[in-house]
Amino acid sequence: MRLFDRFRRPATGGPSAVSARLEGAMAKRRLRGWNPPLENVNTLVASGGPRLLARARELVVTNGYAANACEAFAANLVGDGIKPSSLIEDATLRDRVQRLWLAWTDEADADGLTDLYGLQAMVAREMFVAGECFVRMRPRRAEDGLLVPLQLQLLQSEMLPFEKTESAANGNRIRCGIEFDAIGRRVAYHFRRRHPGDSTDQGAVIPETVRVPAVDVLHIYRPIDAGQLRGLPHIAPAMVRLFLLDQYDDAELDRKKTAAMFAGFITKTAPEEPMMGEVEAGLDGAAIASLEPGTMQVLLPGEDVKFSSPADVGGGYEAFQYRTLLAVSASLGLPYHLVTGDVRQANYSSLRAELVEFRRRIGQLQHGVIVHQFCRAVWLRWLEIAVLSGALDIDDPTPARPVQWIPPRWDWVDPLKDIQAQVLAMEAGITSRRKVVEATGYDVGEVDRENASDAKRAADLGLSYRTSPGETQGARATPATRAQPGGGTGGDRGDGASATDPATEQE
Repeated sequence: MRLFDRFRRPATGGPSAVSARLEGAMAKRRLRGWNPPLENVNTLVASGGPRLLARARELVVTNGYAANACEAFAANLVGDGIKPSSLIEDATLRDRVQRLWLAWTDEADADGLTDLYGLQAMVAREMFVAGECFVRMRPRRAEDGLLVPLQLQLLQSEMLPFEKTESAANGNRIRCGIEFDAIGRRVAYHFRRRHPGDSTDQGAVIPETVRVPAVDVLHIYRPIDAGQLRGLPHIAPAMVRLFLLDQYDDAELDRKKTAAMFAGFITKTAPEEPMMGEVEAGLDGAAIASLEPGTMQVLLPGEDVKFSSPADVGGGYEAFQYRTLLAVSASLGLPYHLVTGDVRQANYSSLRAELVEFRRRIGQLQHGVIVHQFCRAVWLRWLEIAVLSGALDIDDPTPARPVQWIPPRWDWVDPLKDIQAQVLAMEAGITSRRKVVEATGYDVGEVDRENASDAKRAADLGLSYRTSPGETQGARATPATRAQPGGGTGGDRGDGASATDPATEQE
């Protein structure tokens, strides 16, 4: 038996045997040098966050592709604003709430530079550059003259120090500037009083940070890993590639510019003899000959002219740029044409395919981050303060809380086909008219009121249009029949109506 045991296959099992069959966990020659440390995302953010943030801000300011990608990201994420549509059943109360909200949005910015939806766009840009943005909700006094005594103050990521990790005097833990209680809830943020990179804001302040309760702060960021404390810049995966590509383009442009400055070179056997044409002395004493248009120069014996032939970028330059920018676009999660503005290689199908996937991702950010972390919290605080201040004359804000948020509409490559598809879906009962209207970025109640107002005004003025709201129109309109010329040649119907021919015309 012992002789046969030598030829038996050894038993396999155990964690080491399982990991050996996982290609990514192998430690053989190809992967021997790949030994990344097993670090938590919070450790990475705390150690490299400030430098990563500084590089991201510089890149968006100095690199054209990064700046364009940032604007495209913000424009698609919030557009002209993610707006509320109140779900209050009482139509009169719903109208009052909506009108008060619309009037307050113009006063929402604590700096007075934009409105609430402009603040949403600024939050979206900060998410792209810094990965996070802080919004401090600031209650105001009654004498400030605001419709609702509440304003929003935006704070950049640098205002919350990454390095502030310690134990608070009350026994709580402070991690990356955020204070947590014993069960891990966020209870406060320790903000700097001044931006560390703003040289125009001078003056020493003691203490350096101020504690702000968490109920007054909105921390808006996309959590990638479980337990993540701070946000990572959206541009982070593409930063190195963009930086190196920018350097390469600058070097290539400078090389071509330098080469183009030299039109030609003159060689002669006797250096002391005068050069062809007029001669000017350079700063270093070298002679420079100038030519005029139409010059036919006779060369002296021993002189020769060699024109400059600067090296071209080569036939692979365009392909290299395309592949590099394609990798940058994939790293940013943005379509190639939104990053570069290049649609030469695009067609209807490719544009629509990439836009569908891109809009899935944007929709995820809209509802999971902007709406959940920003819009919802602002709506609840605004409603509470509006009731307490008397701006909204109701006893309890609870019935007015239900709301849904409408993101900006998507503009498609072929809107006619999409509208026809929406009409068919409504007629088949697959979707509701409310959802179709809200997909355009408008509140269905507002649209209905405007339609009713337009129809009433047109009727009062005796105006008649081709269609009115609610009538079937466009490609699905029912064609009207046209009377057959000659009268009666096609036969008569029993009700006395004249017959019609197959020819029809659109109303």
